Amino acid sequence: MVNMNEQNIIDLLKSFTEEDFEKYVDLHIHSTFSDGHLSPAELVSDAENKGLRYIAIADHNTVNAYRETELLENPKVIPAIEFDCWYQGVLVHILGYGIDVHNEELLKYCAKDKKGTEADIVRLFNHRHPKDVIKAIKEAGGAAVLAHPACYWCISLDLFVKSLMKYGLDGIEVYYPYKRHRGIIKFHFASTVAKVAKKYNLIATGGTDSHYEIAPKLH
Repeated sequence: MVNMNEQNIIDLLKSFTEEDFEKYVDLHIHSTFSDGHLSPAELVSDAENKGLRYIAIADHNTVNAYRETELLENPKVIPAIEFDCWYQGVLVHILGYGIDVHNEELLKYCAKDKKGTEADIVRLFNHRHPKDVIKAIKEAGGAAVLAHPACYWCISLDLFVKSLMKYGLDGIEVYYPYKRHRGIIKFHFASTVAKVAKKYNLIATGGTDSHYEIAPKLH
């Protein structure tokens, strides 16, 4: 496990480049502990076979992949989670990186059963707010990142992201395969996401959002 405090995880995330996210780093993967099709062990093996340096299994609303397997012992795995939240009438996903998966405040916002990690209809009826989720991520020593920002329906992505920053948002997912995932519900250009990240000096992260094998590249 990557064992660090909030500042250390922020420094690590900032150190990754676009090339890293294209070839060597995947910080958005799902396992069988939510709606993925491969076990954590299979994902780790797949990542090793493809030469990845770091991965993050970010299951929906749960950290059980870390609590119930040997993932925490792997130095190439960054503990992570992806929370479903509602904000300004929009379902948004907040990623938490470098978290303490045993933190009680964080666990308060995790799903109580498997349906809350994989069933779309159950996940839609959550009552989480980014303010609470980001605070919990911070208290668990992690960094909070907005997942696939181009997918959110809002007139101004700039203002949408800026408003989330008041709750402590650290970064946004700049490198994401919109052509393969969520292309139908993409409301903003990927280039806009990059501009917003640069404008507000937010951490730019990336991942494939893989639910099967890890894709070799983001595009």
